[in-house]
Amino acid sequence: MSGTGDGEQANASGVPTEDPVSHAVLIVDDADFTRDILRGIVQDLGWTVAGEATDGAQAIDLYRQLAPDLVLLDITMPGMDGNEALAAILARDPEARVVMITALGQKEQVLAAIKLGARDFIIKPFDAERVAATLTRLLGVPETAGAC
Repeated sequence: MSGTGDGEQANASGVPTEDPVSHAVLIVDDADFTRDILRGIVQDLGWTVAGEATDGAQAIDLYRQLAPDLVLLDITMPGMDGNEALAAILARDPEARVVMITALGQKEQVLAAIKLGARDFIIKPFDAERVAATLTRLLGVPETAGAC
């Protein structure tokens, strides 16, 4: 339960950060600037970026090595795409929490990812508050007053 608000702080994304639990997140995207934005959101939540990958094959290797709490996985990447990586990650760990990263206009790929077992998706360009709310919901972090 949330107390009276004593000790609560808001991060740059506007999400209250009273939960001291640090979750580990794997970020997978071939674009440096996208990884930078997502890294900032994850760190603003007080969580750890366990690792970063630029393609699906790296994502699978890092998932196996790091066992993160959550994966942010781009759908469109060179080499092995996000949906192929998603299928491989879920084959190894059916309980994996994977959120797909997509651009507008990728409806077919998003639907395929959800059918494969992705827990959710976020759309570029990012709204930091929405991304933070999606991540906290998936990791079971209780939402407090002021969080969307």
